[in-house]
Amino acid sequence: MSIRDKLDISAYLVVGRENCTRPVDEVVRAAVSAGFTCVQIRSKVSSAREMIDTLAKSAQAIRELGKSDSVALLVDDRLDVVLAARERGIKVDGVHVGQSDIPVDVCRKFLGEDSIVGLSARTEELIDYVTGADVSQIDYFGAGPLHATATKPDCGRTADGEIITHGFDEISALVKASPRPVVVGGGVKLKDIPALAATKVAGFFVVSAVAGADNPALAARELVTAWRRSSC
Repeated sequence: MSIRDKLDISAYLVVGRENCTRPVDEVVRAAVSAGFTCVQIRSKVSSAREMIDTLAKSAQAIRELGKSDSVALLVDDRLDVVLAARERGIKVDGVHVGQSDIPVDVCRKFLGEDSIVGLSARTEELIDYVTGADVSQIDYFGAGPLHATATKPDCGRTADGEIITHGFDEISALVKASPRPVVVGGGVKLKDIPALAATKVAGFFVVSAVAGADNPALAARELVTAWRRSSC
């Protein structure tokens, strides 16, 4: 069974060096040890080689925790980085793209059937998308933003500069319409977890709530505990 077959996006960390005051792999190790189930390396300031190095160290941290077969390690947008990292023997499980990035079918062609391909968009765009598009090559959807977020300031921004966030009713509607699991993020905090779990999403994703915390392991553990308690 491939990791794609047992993908768990219930507690999903998105992280890059611009989000951390410590090495990325230390944050990854803290989050995974606390129960996070999926990790995405996302950086708009790192070179391809820097991202490959980050992937190597993050994959090692996950492996040393004995979680390589259960915690997926993904890369945002950079299909080239995934392929290059795999050429170096680094276990990278897939890619996450937006609707304006490399097409999903191209990702699937180059990565193969055992790899994970996620797609993200604003919640209202996804509601339209899932009702008419072929989603057979997509493993999950990333939706949001729940709140305005400094880690991705353009998230939810319209052409006239307005930031549109999405309430729990709209997220519930997406979950009901989607044939694939949905993970929601965008400024998610501990206090949001119970209401988010009540929408029946498959999970939450965070950046600064863990990467920017004084104690990433404690912050990650509190989020995971709240999710497990709320989604029972």
